[in-house]
Amino acid sequence: MQDFETLGAFYLGRPYDLATRTAAPAPLMYDARDLLTHAVCIGMTGSGKTGLCVGLIEEALIDGVPAIIIDPKGDLANLALTFPTLSAEAFAPWVNAEDAQRAGLDVAAYAGKEADTWRAGLASWGQSPERIARLRQASEVTIYTPGSSAGVPVSIFKSFAAPPPAIRDDRELLRERLATTVSSLLGLAGLTADAPQSREHILLSTLLDAGWRDGRDVDLVSLIQQIQAPPMSRVGALDLEAFYPARERFALAMALNTLLAAPGFDQWMTGEALDIAAMLRTRDGRPRAAVFSIAHLNDAERMFFVSLLLSEVLGWVRTQSGTTSLRALLYMDEVVGYLPPVANPPSKAPLLLLLKQARAFGMGVVLATQNPIDLDYKALSNTGTWFIGRLQTERDKARVLEGLEGAGAGAAGFDRQAMSQVLAGLGSRIFLMHNVHEDAPVTFETRWTLSYLRGPLTRMQIRQLTPAPLVDQADQAGKPATRTHGAQATAALTTPPVLPPGVTALFVPRRGDAAGATLDYEPAVYAAGTVRITDSKTALDHTTPVQVIVPLHDAPVPLALAEAEAVDLTPGDLEAEPRGAASYAPLPAAAVTPRNQDAWRKVLVTWLYDTHSLALWQHAGSGLRSKPDEQEGAFRTRVAEHLREQRDTAVDALRKKYGAKISVQQERIRRAEQQVGKQQQDVTQSATSATMTVVTGVFGALFGRKAFSAANAGRLGTAARGAGRVVKERQDVTRAQETLAAEQQKLADLQAAIEADVSAAAAAADGDRTPVTPLLLRPKKTGITVSVVSLVWNPQDRSAG
Repeated sequence: MQDFETLGAFYLGRPYDLATRTAAPAPLMYDARDLLTHAVCIGMTGSGKTGLCVGLIEEALIDGVPAIIIDPKGDLANLALTFPTLSAEAFAPWVNAEDAQRAGLDVAAYAGKEADTWRAGLASWGQSPERIARLRQASEVTIYTPGSSAGVPVSIFKSFAAPPPAIRDDRELLRERLATTVSSLLGLAGLTADAPQSREHILLSTLLDAGWRDGRDVDLVSLIQQIQAPPMSRVGALDLEAFYPARERFALAMALNTLLAAPGFDQWMTGEALDIAAMLRTRDGRPRAAVFSIAHLNDAERMFFVSLLLSEVLGWVRTQSGTTSLRALLYMDEVVGYLPPVANPPSKAPLLLLLKQARAFGMGVVLATQNPIDLDYKALSNTGTWFIGRLQTERDKARVLEGLEGAGAGAAGFDRQAMSQVLAGLGSRIFLMHNVHEDAPVTFETRWTLSYLRGPLTRMQIRQLTPAPLVDQADQAGKPATRTHGAQATAALTTPPVLPPGVTALFVPRRGDAAGATLDYEPAVYAAGTVRITDSKTALDHTTPVQVIVPLHDAPVPLALAEAEAVDLTPGDLEAEPRGAASYAPLPAAAVTPRNQDAWRKVLVTWLYDTHSLALWQHAGSGLRSKPDEQEGAFRTRVAEHLREQRDTAVDALRKKYGAKISVQQERIRRAEQQVGKQQQDVTQSATSATMTVVTGVFGALFGRKAFSAANAGRLGTAARGAGRVVKERQDVTRAQETLAAEQQKLADLQAAIEADVSAAAAAADGDRTPVTPLLLRPKKTGITVSVVSLVWNPQDRSAG
């Protein structure tokens, strides 16, 4: 078995000779960074398009690259069917009973047959069950089902939420987000409104724009209410009623309300928020294949969701820093209808922007279709890689050839007729790859997938693959513990106790209390200040504001610091008077002594010093430390991206270091062969056969096919052994033969040096060898400031006692 996990290259298959109908023995490796110029995959049903794309996504996941996957047919959910044991029992729940029946077998026997087929298929492509296990350990597959609870449901509420500042501050991006959101919503409601001319579109865009500019989220209910009572009196230069009368606005509100009240629409409102960052990575930082299965939706619902999803992806992309490494993938199966050549559905604008802008931020877009006719090839003109499989009609072939010419394949030397003949010769799982980063197209046979390709999954099968949701107790964790007030509650007063000169008490506002309700006040100390933590190693200087309320007890130590509660109250939020009728617990004796506030300040400084710290994460291998408030998963993602960028830089350095040397050495060998060939033809054949094996995976990945011409490809793999055979076969070795052997040995030495450097680069990029560990930074006492200490009355619930 071979190791393909090196140098950020994807194992896609093997080079394939159409003339001899045979595949070369060495793997075809595809540079992951070539996906930054995006890719398109075209092939009819049965061409092997799904297998190629599933394999591509598997390679990305193994390499630590997450993927957003839009799956209109249900095929891509097969990514979740990975069985390292390759046992019949693992396959049995997922085989098609109809296929078993057609084969004349029961399900158990057919599952065993499928398991044997997969084991043999993987072995024939140099892949072991351990590679399946590596894929499962390195990544996670989650199947999201918007509008359904079969998989993980998705809430669209966030899609109406205010976009991040990066979007709001960019007028073009904000305009595109508004247009996509509004067009999608109107389309889902059955209203055809072409932006930006229709009144419906203009009104909804204006309402969303007003909310988003203020940083306010807008849900569907409030949007319906604002349609009936808009917060503005004019639209453009016209009075609102002249532009869109109330009676006609009511019809729009009714259409959206009908949508909201429709049976099953509540499924769109529950589930995980459409948060791209959270969906790309697990909490422990592993890459996720986020499969959005939309086969159960109708056409309008699909367009609605896909458009919103693309807008969210675009928003996430614009919040990322620039990079030259592949950070994430967006894969969309059956893109026809979402990127047409003439029409402008809501999905087209964000998709065009992603094709233009995503590469600079590390996202590669891969689009696939079995129908090459209704596709905007102008939009794909800058697509760097084309994977073309078997096509159904001559019309399909002609359309694809036009697309290839527009994508840069039509430069000097492009032979349309020859390319047409190549396309005509493609069979099942045989693809033509045109990559602008390589000198010439190549035909190849796709590898066997690690995932079991059983075809579209049913809702019940998707439900089997979806773990039961865990109750999220995060909100509960932040709530204060219930306190028992004991004798203080029984001795309550109806008026505030009289305080001596120099002592004042303020009132903590009660949030959410009913008008006229009687409040129960208890004495406490309010403190406000800051905790500053510095770290010279990382130039960290982080200051955290602190506001706490500490109960006062009539005890030797009156400050109940164990019951301190962090609050979101500034000193200006405290009130001078109570809110209506109230009862008051007795004041401890310590509370009426003015000088105690200075003593409490010192106690609070010590308490903040003992209890406050800054929990960070660190990665020793890269020297990176997390930022304050950066979650572990986000930090792991940043470490992985940093290591990938370092690895890619190392690969570039290796190419630069060895590329010229290999070319020079190959030229020397070619000249030596010519000299030998003039004297002994037999030796020439022997020497040539010794050096004409195809490039092995590491070297093909490192230097690409463009570094090796067809006449001298792959001399690295067997150069030293070939030299030995030449010497052994001819006892009367001439000086030219000795020169040839010496030059071949130099090439073999280069091979050994490259392998050593490759191993070092791979080891340096292996984040698992230096795991992420916690780092706790503590403040200095001089970094703690308590600026406000005040006696306060803190309202309590009557039920709390």
